[in-house]
Amino acid sequence: MNRNLRKILAGAVIGLVGGCLALAAGGVGLLRTPENLTYDFRARALARPGAASDGVRLVLLDQKSLDWAKESFGLGWPWPRQAYVPLVEFCKRAGVASLSFDVVFTEPSVYGVGDDDALRGALADLGCAVLAADFARADGSSPDWPPHVPKPAFPVTGDAPLVESRVATFPIPDLTAGLIPVGNVNVAPDADTVYRRFPLLVRFHGRVVPSLPLAGLMAAGPQPVTLAPDQLAVGDAVAPLTENGRVVLNYRPKGTFATYSAAALMESGMRLAEGGEPVVDPADLKGKHVFFGFSATGLLDLRPTPMGGVSPGVLVNATALDNLLSGDFLRMAPGWFDTAMILLFSVLAGISVTAISGLWTTVAASGAVLAGPALLSTAAYVQGIWAAMAAPLAACLVSLFLAGAWKYATEGRQKQFIKSAFKQYLSPKVIDQLLQHPDRLTLGGERRELTIFFSDLQGFTSISEKLTPEQLTSVLNDYLTAMTDIIHRFGGTVDKYEGDAIIAFWNAPVDQPDHALLGVSAALACQEKLAEMRPKLLDRTGSEFHMRIGLNTGPAVVGNLGSRERFDYTMLGDAVNLAARLESINKQFGTYTMISRSTLDELDGRIPARELSCLRVVGKKEAITVFEPMTEADRERRKDALAAFGLGLASFYAGDFAAAAEQFSALADQDPAADRYAAKCRALMADPPQEWDGVWTMTSK
Repeated sequence: MNRNLRKILAGAVIGLVGGCLALAAGGVGLLRTPENLTYDFRARALARPGAASDGVRLVLLDQKSLDWAKESFGLGWPWPRQAYVPLVEFCKRAGVASLSFDVVFTEPSVYGVGDDDALRGALADLGCAVLAADFARADGSSPDWPPHVPKPAFPVTGDAPLVESRVATFPIPDLTAGLIPVGNVNVAPDADTVYRRFPLLVRFHGRVVPSLPLAGLMAAGPQPVTLAPDQLAVGDAVAPLTENGRVVLNYRPKGTFATYSAAALMESGMRLAEGGEPVVDPADLKGKHVFFGFSATGLLDLRPTPMGGVSPGVLVNATALDNLLSGDFLRMAPGWFDTAMILLFSVLAGISVTAISGLWTTVAASGAVLAGPALLSTAAYVQGIWAAMAAPLAACLVSLFLAGAWKYATEGRQKQFIKSAFKQYLSPKVIDQLLQHPDRLTLGGERRELTIFFSDLQGFTSISEKLTPEQLTSVLNDYLTAMTDIIHRFGGTVDKYEGDAIIAFWNAPVDQPDHALLGVSAALACQEKLAEMRPKLLDRTGSEFHMRIGLNTGPAVVGNLGSRERFDYTMLGDAVNLAARLESINKQFGTYTMISRSTLDELDGRIPARELSCLRVVGKKEAITVFEPMTEADRERRKDALAAFGLGLASFYAGDFAAAAEQFSALADQDPAADRYAAKCRALMADPPQEWDGVWTMTSK
């Protein structure tokens, strides 16, 4: 099994573990509160009016209404029931579809029976009014249906797991008198006290009882109710049910429902009765379902909703009716969908950490996975589905943590080993590549084509003899640091230091297709840096610093070589030995940088070089051609001399030593290599070889 597949499988297993942990946490209710919070966020961000939102009106008994009644009529709270009569009469004149009072009148009026009779008469005359009753589980005034309250008259078929109520609190007989229907206003909030779910129907001693908004709809015209385990239908309107028989409210933006102060409608009703102009146009309420409720703070009917803050309790009832008429209650996503989403994104989260290399790439992938559940559940909300968001996010976070721990325990230690093993030798860029792609690293020996770099300071032994140990250490450290920084900048691997000598190579431990170009560029940069440092080094040591460099490209064995307890990442092979020879051969030609033909061939003409010689090193029968690389500026400056040197070299290869000597001698004062050739030609003229192949045989290393 390859490494990448193992990483993917590890991430998938970790993701499944994270997903199962999230499912278990959700199963015991630990994620209920976070999920509710995500619902509230979606509700606020995505709320929009429904198709029937304009069919609902709110009339609020606000602080303004309390102040108006006090100033105009000297009425304190509670008001006499007769005070509501102008409001009811205005609704009748307007032709409302229904009027629902979100107020439970549990006590007779302190103003006497006549006060209750006045309101009952107005409600009965309206013909579509509904009063509130509180169908509770434990606390209530009646364990059975009282005779003064009309029983629900709409037909019900089918069955559903509805909310059960054992007791109820009904309006007083003087207000209903067997004429005015009631609707349930007992709505239980979620555990965090926010109202998100709503019981359209409750079951009371075997009888199906409508909520206040549904009773208002029935008051406008009875409709059959059909129950099923996962939904209920009122006429043609269908409402999906949760497992405990509630609907999930789809809240509207604040201000969606046209809202009026109770004082405005009461004053309008009185003006119309006197033949005056109303404050509110009756046409605004024609055919609308009107809800009356409290919003004044002191009346204690404010409820927390997902839209933030608190709202009048009547808004919850109005939202339920609006959702029913608009047909857009939220539907809970199926359990299998939430489970699949949890497992899918948790697996993706695990894989995003284990299978992807690079810190920022991993962060980006993990962020994209984390965004997935949020985007998908938000898209589902737009389609009217409450899909889980908190559980998939929790699964992702757990999987990311577990995968991160696994990655640190496995690859983290490997990366730490790579850093500690190679920081002495490699440039930070190469180490980063190894950390991102550790599979490219072979810690044992392997055969690779390398570009090999050997350097040495000219005459360093005599220089060191003139310095104290402290001075020598300081100078050598400054020199080696400067050269090493350049080698690292060009992606080289430092093999070792031997006194003043530097041994380095390219194309290991990671692949570098342009390794020859990098090596030669580093050599030229080192020479330029030493030229820059030379005046200060002269002041510190009294000596000129010059560096000889040899480079060769060829196959070598590279890897961790040494004992089991102590090893170095180094190289072996003939190509390595040749690079070392080229460094020392610079002395024979008076040059400072020399490369082999195999290195030159890899450059593809990107660095200029002049041919120096075809030579045979000590211990080798095969001749090699060597070159001196240079910068473009150096070639331009020396182009005439280089051309003349080429002519002399051609004569030398042809065996015309006299012509070659003359041509080289003309350059000897400006070109040390030409001076060496002139001397060599004179020696060959004095003792001509029996056979000439153009090869200069070295006699020393």
